[in-house]
Amino acid sequence: MPNTPKVHYIPANPPKREKRVGIYCRVSTNSMEQLQSLTVQVSHLTRVTATVPQWLLSDVYMDIATSKTGSSRKEFNRMLEDCKSHKLEIVITKDVSRFGRDTVEVLDVFNQLKTLGVRVIFEGNSLDTANTSSDLMVAVIESIAQAENESRSENIKWGIKQRAAAGTSKLYDRKCYGYKHDENGHLVIDEEKAKNVKLIFDLYLGGQSVIGIIKELEKQKILSPTGKAKWCKRTIDVMLSNEKYTGDVELLKSGKSEVHYLSSGNNPAIISKKTFEAVQIEKRRRSNVVRDENGSKRKKEKYSSKKEKK
Repeated sequence: MPNTPKVHYIPANPPKREKRVGIYCRVSTNSMEQLQSLTVQVSHLTRVTATVPQWLLSDVYMDIATSKTGSSRKEFNRMLEDCKSHKLEIVITKDVSRFGRDTVEVLDVFNQLKTLGVRVIFEGNSLDTANTSSDLMVAVIESIAQAENESRSENIKWGIKQRAAAGTSKLYDRKCYGYKHDENGHLVIDEEKAKNVKLIFDLYLGGQSVIGIIKELEKQKILSPTGKAKWCKRTIDVMLSNEKYTGDVELLKSGKSEVHYLSSGNNPAIISKKTFEAVQIEKRRRSNVVRDENGSKRKKEKYSSKKEKK
């Protein structure tokens, strides 16, 4: 029986990892939840890079927005500089929203990288400049960015509603003239300014117009909420309609919100509910707009605090 020749298997050389890849990740805050999201982004995109034999992970760029840095994106700018220096040939990121704060910025960066010959992959959106025409890429980026902006806006509105419903919204303790914050961030009465709030309500119920109130405040050298000698008419109007002075706070009252939330006894009262309601009745009486079955229309004569000369 003839001897079977031995065959030595020589494996092919593994493909050289020569395409230099940069991973870009970004989160909007430095909260624990967002930092965990950042970790997941980096881990996932690193695994994606490792699955392609020709790709070599060159660098990871991570931006974390904080109250100190604001919208600064140092790592993003560093990545762009590395692309311009030909240190990167491929940039991979989670999705379009991570690449820019708005559609214009995303398209601007996309065009820069296209000119440099850098391949861009939006992994979460299944978009790759290597197999997508420029015109289609631009159209898709615009539609995705618009959809994500709308979704982000809805998420913000939802978050505001949830916090309002739970009574944890910081808007309940938003400071206004006549109040200050204690060490816990809660509203307490600023006695000196509260006297001016009471004066404004009393003057209005005493027959003074908003202009008349402003003249009296300036005559008494009472500074406005912004510390100026001149008071703004709208400032007085808003103060006379602010329920917070009675101790109650309503959120989401205006706009298209289908519900609103009332926090009764939210803060110490400066004005009694009886006085506040009397002012609202008087404001409606003086209003230059009346409503009937035909809609809104202006009165022939507008209220004036000036007395007629006899």
